[in-house]
Amino acid sequence: MKYSDAQLREFGLTRERIPRHVAIIMDGNGRWATARGQMRSAGHRAGVNALRDIIRFSSDAGVEALTVYAFSTENKKRPPEEIGVLCALLIEYFKKEIDELDENRVRIRSIGELNWFPENVQAAVRNAEIRTAKNEGLKLNIALNYGSQAEIIRAMQLASMAAAREGRVPTQADFEANLYTAGLPEVDLLIRTSGEERISNFLLYQLAYAELYFTDLYWPDFTKEEYLKALRDFAGRARRFGGLTAKDRA
Repeated sequence: MKYSDAQLREFGLTRERIPRHVAIIMDGNGRWATARGQMRSAGHRAGVNALRDIIRFSSDAGVEALTVYAFSTENKKRPPEEIGVLCALLIEYFKKEIDELDENRVRIRSIGELNWFPENVQAAVRNAEIRTAKNEGLKLNIALNYGSQAEIIRAMQLASMAAAREGRVPTQADFEANLYTAGLPEVDLLIRTSGEERISNFLLYQLAYAELYFTDLYWPDFTKEEYLKALRDFAGRARRFGGLTAKDRA
């Protein structure tokens, strides 16, 4: 269900001030569980539930692209048991949610080195990508075994090889065409939960002019209402992109 302009105004938003591309570092699942005397796996499951609500609201509000940091290259250092839980949750998520995502015209794409994961995880992700490939709604990008420095090196290498075959010097456009996010709008808003105020090797190139929003809440506590706070905060910011606004010139 897409919200009307009137419904958006009830949320304190306007269509013109909604970010086209939102990126989220979903941090704090384990700490959320530990604070409650639960296993870390309980935090990851709660985090999946939180993500479900954010995806729905993003789709209904007209956000064009949502990129979430689900598993970084550094997460491979975690205990095998925890990685196993994360893999199982990925499979479960796509199995349970794919019908609703497809019905709402969400297009799913993974970014990162997916081949590192077990074959059953790869298959679950690839099947979701194939099933939703022609959808024209929210572009949902799930960063899996993703690291931005590795992405930049990969894009640079691919751009250089392609340009060399044509006997020319690679351009910025060549480089950007080989990023995982090629074809997507630039990131307008980055949200990070759990009180950490770092980028943590996430979309370093794509965040060049993004607005940053940090909250002390752990990811499982980041509700639709909290998301709305971030979107309203974004809407109230003056984005200069290195220039001046009309107010600055006055």
